[in-house]
Amino acid sequence: MAAGNPGVEFDEAWIQNVYVNLSATKRRAEVLGTRRTVKKQWQAAWELRAVACIDLTTLAGDDTLSNVNRLCFKAKSPVRPDLLKALEMDDVGLTVGAVCVYPNRVADAINSLKAAGGSHIPVASVATGFPCGQTPLKTRLEEIRMAVADGAREIDIVINRQLALTGDWKGIYEEVRMMKEACSDAHMKTILATGELGTLVNVYKASLVCMMAGADFIKTSTGKEGVNATLMVGLVMVRAIREYFERTGYKVGFKPAGGIRSAKDACTWLSLMKEELGDEWTQPELFRLGASTLLVDIERQLFHFVYGRYAAAHEIPMS
Repeated sequence: MAAGNPGVEFDEAWIQNVYVNLSATKRRAEVLGTRRTVKKQWQAAWELRAVACIDLTTLAGDDTLSNVNRLCFKAKSPVRPDLLKALEMDDVGLTVGAVCVYPNRVADAINSLKAAGGSHIPVASVATGFPCGQTPLKTRLEEIRMAVADGAREIDIVINRQLALTGDWKGIYEEVRMMKEACSDAHMKTILATGELGTLVNVYKASLVCMMAGADFIKTSTGKEGVNATLMVGLVMVRAIREYFERTGYKVGFKPAGGIRSAKDACTWLSLMKEELGDEWTQPELFRLGASTLLVDIERQLFHFVYGRYAAAHEIPMS
């Protein structure tokens, strides 16, 4: 992980002086989403980079030790060995960026990763009343502390959307600041739930406020909203990251999540990061993809590149 973002003092004037050009943002996002992507060996290289940036996730009501265990073994060996050998990548130790689970599954995930030989892979835990955040602040903070105590090295918090929708940006700053303290040495990813913020101006303001409060990453969505990661929202958020870096010198990561299922989508998000923030923001230290099914499609595309045909369902191990 990167060094992290210590945050800065709340700046009301900075928040109030925010404008988003809707038509220009829409045009830029449409270009990113429709242009011809990289092909052949370059496509395979980008897909491998995407694998390294995935937060392999299970956040279901029927999660059990068994499916967490399976997820962790897949995290340690995300791509079939024969494909890595054909791509001359069998000696790089490719893994996903992290495994993301509910707080009560953190200990299970750590034990499973240890059994798989992947104890170096961080476990990320959602917290603070995920996905809605509609629990008392004391409870949300305690949930963070419990996940960290169980060994989570990354915490994905959710902001209080009520405060955002009523314009109480200082309130969001103070809550996120307390959550940052509760995270201790764990990196904090702050989920904005952009599909529930109403406007792109609110998305930009929420991004700035959370970074001021010390967010190490800002994340689009919980994956449970009606609208999750979109390129328009992503563009607004990475522009906020760029402005924050230019003003403070602190680098904040970005994580789109929700609805990202295809290798092409992953490459489009990587191109957004490369063009808007530079190569450093295409590395797992500053970029993650929140996904549960994306890895299957990436592996299918790599299989096609190596063997010239798409794999049957039974040829791709489940994630």
